[in-house]
Amino acid sequence: MALSIQTLAFLLAAVLFMHNQAHAAQCKDCFIHSRAAHYPNSDEKGTETGACGFGTFGATLNGGDVSAASELYRNGVGCGACYQVRCTNSNYCSDKGLTVVITDQGSSDNTDFILSRRAFAGMAQTKDAAASLLALGIVDIEYRRVSCRHPYQNITIKIDENSNYPFYLAFVIRYQQGQKDITAVQLCETENFGCKLLERSYGAVWTTASPPRGPLSLRMLFSDDDGDESWVVPVNNIPSDWKPGQTYDTGLQVDV
Repeated sequence: MALSIQTLAFLLAAVLFMHNQAHAAQCKDCFIHSRAAHYPNSDEKGTETGACGFGTFGATLNGGDVSAASELYRNGVGCGACYQVRCTNSNYCSDKGLTVVITDQGSSDNTDFILSRRAFAGMAQTKDAAASLLALGIVDIEYRRVSCRHPYQNITIKIDENSNYPFYLAFVIRYQQGQKDITAVQLCETENFGCKLLERSYGAVWTTASPPRGPLSLRMLFSDDDGDESWVVPVNNIPSDWKPGQTYDTGLQVDV
């Protein structure tokens, strides 16, 4: 029996839909076209007052190859994420570009990234080409999300100086790893296992009033855009006598 025109059209649409879905899945690793600028200051590294809350640590993270982001900041969820960024001018730009970490929020003339001067120059083939890139100020780029890797570094937390033991706790998560976002954080008492969900104050800063008492187990939810998520529990606990300004090593490295 011959197929009707309507049936053929439906089958063709279904095939095209499946093809596009498969292409989209494959293109999670594809480059996206955009533009990038650089910080106008004379410091080669990042800013110490970034919107992610990293402070001075954010200026030197990843060797200073850091960036502010506009849409990719995502109300702070994008803080700590890593992107491969390469400019497209073959006269100046290398093929691989470099990996940057998001530490701030900002945009300039329809850009997705405002790179540190160090990172902006790092896209170039040579030192002379780097000087030419910096003189341009804004360049066309391609970028894609990549897995964060911080060799010899575990995920750590830095207790904010404004914390008030034992009534108020705020901390920033450093050295985020893998290719997923940290979308939720819990603190759990290690003795009775009661847990409390923290609030994202801004950027990578998590806070809670009346935090649980005793040694605290940290739980982090790693999520991606496809809905794949998993809770990760570090090896080390936050001590019961935590102190503002202190940094605690979680003993954890992840590749999710």
